Amino acid sequence: GVKLLLHGLCSNTTVKSLDLKGNNLRTVGAEALGKLLRQNKSIRSLILEWNNLGMWEEGFSFFCHGLGANNFLQRLDLRNNQINHQGAGELAMALKQNASLQELDLRWNNIGLLGGRALLNCLHSNKTLKRLELAGNNVPSDILKAVEQAMDHNQDRQTILSETQNRAYILSKEVLSLKDEKTKQFLDLMDTIDKQREEIARSGKTSAARVSQLQEALDEQHSIMNSLKAKLQMTEAALALSEQKVHNLGELLNATKAEQTSMAERHFTELQQQKQEGADREGKLLRDLSAASEKNLLLRNQVDELEKKCKIQQDQLFQVKQDLTNTTAELKLRAVQAEERLEMEKRRFKQSLEDMESLRLKEVDHMTQHIEASERSMQDRIQRLEAIRIALEEELSQVKAAALTERGQAEEELIKVRNQARLEEQQRLEHLEEKLRLMTESRDEAQNCCLKQKQMVAEAQAKANQLSLHADGLRRRLEELQQDLNSKEEEKVTEVNKVKVELQEQIGHLQAERTAQEGLREKIAALERQLKALSSNHREALLDKEGEISMLLEKLRMKEADISRMREEEAQRASFLQNAIMAYVQGSPLGAHGSRK
Repeated sequence: GVKLLLHGLCSNTTVKSLDLKGNNLRTVGAEALGKLLRQNKSIRSLILEWNNLGMWEEGFSFFCHGLGANNFLQRLDLRNNQINHQGAGELAMALKQNASLQELDLRWNNIGLLGGRALLNCLHSNKTLKRLELAGNNVPSDILKAVEQAMDHNQDRQTILSETQNRAYILSKEVLSLKDEKTKQFLDLMDTIDKQREEIARSGKTSAARVSQLQEALDEQHSIMNSLKAKLQMTEAALALSEQKVHNLGELLNATKAEQTSMAERHFTELQQQKQEGADREGKLLRDLSAASEKNLLLRNQVDELEKKCKIQQDQLFQVKQDLTNTTAELKLRAVQAEERLEMEKRRFKQSLEDMESLRLKEVDHMTQHIEASERSMQDRIQRLEAIRIALEEELSQVKAAALTERGQAEEELIKVRNQARLEEQQRLEHLEEKLRLMTESRDEAQNCCLKQKQMVAEAQAKANQLSLHADGLRRRLEELQQDLNSKEEEKVTEVNKVKVELQEQIGHLQAERTAQEGLREKIAALERQLKALSSNHREALLDKEGEISMLLEKLRMKEADISRMREEEAQRASFLQNAIMAYVQGSPLGAHGSRK
């Protein structure tokens, strides 16, 4: 059973502690335990008290080989297992190979002096065992003291190792954190340097763009200056031409003045002749005007009569419209009356239906009350009621047909009345439109006659005014020519002044742009200085950080040298102890006795 249990535990990964105290395990059990210790990686504590494993040498040796191959077991209890010096030697060989066992309890066995020495010798190579119990094994006190010293030395060594491991772990963490911080700082510095380089490149690009823009603006200003110079030359040439034109116009004015004097004399004679002719014409025109006024009076009388006729016709139209409104109102009233009649007939029909339904319900109630009296009377009454119902349905159908026919006749009458009214209205409107057209034609003819007479009078007056206006026009032309000359001279002066002002403004703009360019150049120089200062500061900071890293590396090297020195000192101490123990053993009577043999 124990064998099966141990075989099952070989592949188990959850059991941490195994207690097999007092099970009288034999060779098979010892071999199974050796196999378990070789294969299992989870058991940390194994209790084998009172099992007499030392009696079976082969099984115990197999167990010891499994213990030597195990690197996970930390506590082993082998009390009261009758282990002799040979079994102790096997355990010593296993402990030399084992590197995980910390507690070993071998009390109340038969280890003796030889087994104690073997265990003591194995402790020189095993540095993980902290506790070894050897009471009740006939082991000399000096060996027990040496074992205790070795255990203390192992405990001190392990504490020192744990402390050194913790310190090394802490130092490695600190070094890693410092490396991370330095790398972060270095990356931050590189990022800042890259950003500054990008900013420098951007500022250089922007400054180059601005410089190019300013150069383009300067080129444009130069081109504008050249165009203005060309305009000035053009204006000067135009001024010379205008002066020549003014001279020519002065000569023309003198010639025109002489011509005007001669023309004025001629016009004066012609005006006197025209005045005489105009007086004759005015007499004739006055006579024509008197005749036209008489005709106008007659036409006005005719127009008044026509207007009276128009008013009469408008009154007639108004009356016709009133008649139309009255007829439409009467038609609407008739339609409303017909609809009211239809509604009255519908109501009467509904009332008759309701009365018939009420009578039928009463008769049905009466029939239900007298059902129990006799079935025959009920059948007779049912037949009578069916006959009455048929008659009533026939009457209802007749009433519905009559109502539909009346409704259709009323609708046809309404349609006919509406069509007749529309036709009459259309005929009256056409007759009135013809009368209006004739009246408008007669009025237009009278207005045309009046307009023709007025045009004749206006033409006569216009001919008289044209002669006087011609002379005034000549005078105005002379005045306009003089005003044009004066305005042209003023415009030339103003243009010259404007050109001068524009040139001064452009010169001021160019100077301002030059000052702005100088300011930009100064800013660029200041930025370059700042960049140089920042780069120098960054370099100094990098050098400082590298010095700090080198100092830390030197400290680490010093600490590693100290640790190696401590290890060497511990090895020297262990060798001194071993030599002392060997000297003590050789100097003791037991050692001398062994040497004599």
